[in-house]
Amino acid sequence: MNKTIDWPCYIEQMSLLLDLQLDDARQAELAIQLARIADIAAPLMAYPLDDRQEVGGVWKL
Repeated sequence: MNKTIDWPCYIEQMSLLLDLQLDDARQAELAIQLARIADIAAPLMAYPLDDRQEVGGVWKL
């Protein structure tokens, strides 16, 4: 499944939700960075896992 995220729309919605004041230049740069991060993560997210793959343990102190 290939999901394409509309980063400018996402940034606009999250900035409203989090009450962040971002000017147009910052929003544009943030969209570029989020797209880069998504591109880097794509091969990892596409790696197939068995349905019965054991999840990692959770360590608590």
